Amino acid sequence: MNVEEKRQLELTTMRKIIGIYCHHKHKSRLGAMASEVKTCNNGATSVEPFKEKLDSIDRQGRLLCPECQELWDYARGQIMRCPHMKEKTFCSVCRTHCYEKEHRERIRQVMRYGGPRMLLDSPLMVIRHMYTEWKDRKTVK
Repeated sequence: MNVEEKRQLELTTMRKIIGIYCHHKHKSRLGAMASEVKTCNNGATSVEPFKEKLDSIDRQGRLLCPECQELWDYARGQIMRCPHMKEKTFCSVCRTHCYEKEHRERIRQVMRYGGPRMLLDSPLMVIRHMYTEWKDRKTVK
């Protein structure tokens, strides 16, 4: 797996976990479609002014609340700038903690809640994650 594939996988996983957390904890809408987003914003007919809102909808149609959207924007930026993507497996085991303290705690809280629930939402992603972690531990020993 090349660096960009790893980065994309990490972005997808992070977005999915934040979506699960937001939907369960903040009761964000499940099944919101792009057309609903534009009509929720003053009945506008153009999607252009709301492209950033469309980014907050994941493949399952989960729309993030503003708080979780801010966390996702921050996490996405950190993942995109990660200098250790080639050799690291997960942010939690990285030698450099690039998340600010407040965001690190929020991400940890989201991961603790959403991570185990990924098994129901995306079991193949969980299996892949567990395999990657196992493989990494095996090579360290």
